Amino acid sequence: MTGGRATTIRRQWWAWAIAALVIAVAVAPLVQQWLTNPDDQRLVDLDVYRTGGQMILDGRAVYEFATPAPQLLPFTYPPVAAMLAVLLAKMSWETAQWVWTAGVFVSLAVVVAYSFRGVLSAHREGWARYAPWLFAFLMVACTYLMPIRDQVRFGQVDILLVALCLADCVARRPWWPRGFLIGLATAVKLTPGVFLIYLLVTRQWRTFFMAAFAAALLTLLPFVVIPQDAADFWFSALFDPNRLGANAATTNQSIRGMLIRLYLPDAVTSVIWIALVAVVGWYGFRGARAAYQAKDPITAVALVGLMAVLLSPVAWIHHLAWVVVVLGAIVGDGRDPVRVRVAVGVWLYYVLPIPWWGVALKVAGVPVLDKIVQDGYGLGALGLVWLLVSWLPKRRDVV
Repeated sequence: MTGGRATTIRRQWWAWAIAALVIAVAVAPLVQQWLTNPDDQRLVDLDVYRTGGQMILDGRAVYEFATPAPQLLPFTYPPVAAMLAVLLAKMSWETAQWVWTAGVFVSLAVVVAYSFRGVLSAHREGWARYAPWLFAFLMVACTYLMPIRDQVRFGQVDILLVALCLADCVARRPWWPRGFLIGLATAVKLTPGVFLIYLLVTRQWRTFFMAAFAAALLTLLPFVVIPQDAADFWFSALFDPNRLGANAATTNQSIRGMLIRLYLPDAVTSVIWIALVAVVGWYGFRGARAAYQAKDPITAVALVGLMAVLLSPVAWIHHLAWVVVVLGAIVGDGRDPVRVRVAVGVWLYYVLPIPWWGVALKVAGVPVLDKIVQDGYGLGALGLVWLLVSWLPKRRDVV
């Protein structure tokens, strides 16, 4: 190795170390805010996970407990998630908070690295030296998106699931059997199962069979280890939507959530929802297949992730962690200034607490507009589907 080459590598290591420090300093206020919250308001979803694992350790029914007041949150995930949560239950509450929060940022780093791979690895003269600083900028920018802020606030698992599905779809030489991570994510939280549909429509048969096998294996395993809990979930808890919280709440930005807030008769709401799910699903998966065929897997994954949010009966704001992948798809390799400007606009939209502005309008008695603004993130997700399916392909060959 030449001296010049070695010097360049050493400089890159220093640059990455400094970039990591910049990220840590920039996100510290957010971490400080939520990890010093009152105990009964701190990382409440992480508390649910740990308590689910603790129920297994104590030999108690996983799906019959609720966390202490004022939260009173039940465990809503499949039983294999409770089995994995045993690791969290064995940690002290303080240790679990820091470990989980660190895991959120590691997962976000994976998502940012894959989503913005086009711009981070752009082959331009002298560009590589700026990669650490660009990565640090993207990490900080994505951290302050509201769906990502909520990952830290609640101690949520969504960004980890995004990382698993994204890595499985776009890693060039995975060291794991491709499809396994999608199967794992699906077994843990069901909604990543939309990627099985994606693998089918794109005819990635080997990956599909691996994902289906992994999901099935991890779903059946609890019937051997914790059979009563497995039966409780699949034959009872799964069919109780109220376990997920108030479906009409502002934080539910799925198509169904937006329809419920119109307060139409239940039968009418259900019919309209099924029709919209069919139309949006057809449009979104068709677009994902076209992106895959155009060798643009980031856009394909972004579209499927948006399907996971929009088509689900309940999709809280933190489920929109997929917006990080959407931003990466829009930016591409960064050479088209129009795409970059659009990405900045989308970023700003999901930084601002727009749905809560709708709540303020509702309190102020502003009709119609209050509902539109309250549904802002869900309507925005529908707009992003159109953007990725119909607008983005026209920009791919502009530069």
